[in-house]
Amino acid sequence: MSKVKRILLIVSIVVVLVGLVTGSVALFGSYSSGSRVGKIVKFSRKGVIFKTYEGNLNVGGFAKDEDGDISPSVWAFSVGRGEDEIVEAIDQAMDQGYSVKLHYKEMFFQFDWRGDTKYFIQKVEKVEEDNE
Repeated sequence: MSKVKRILLIVSIVVVLVGLVTGSVALFGSYSSGSRVGKIVKFSRKGVIFKTYEGNLNVGGFAKDEDGDISPSVWAFSVGRGEDEIVEAIDQAMDQGYSVKLHYKEMFFQFDWRGDTKYFIQKVEKVEEDNE
């Protein structure tokens, strides 16, 4: 094999490997995790081709939009495929009206087949109300 062909082969392999690593990070990587507390105000399964679970959490308070209108502060989230326990816990919280703490991962990118947001719920905890 000539020297030029060998160099082209090595460069091609490096480019493919860098592409695979970059693609993997984009698909599976997260750069943030945290939690938010509030009441579930909407939860639905939607999509034409890719069915995903999407929801809104009222985190309390109010926010002004660009028109100056005041609206409740709502946070949008998604639930990944195969997360039946999480779906069930969110449905139960919504049906019974109690507050929840949602633990999430924020992904680098949003892809339509995964969900409408970059925030994916990892765990749901019921928040005990203080009745003092």
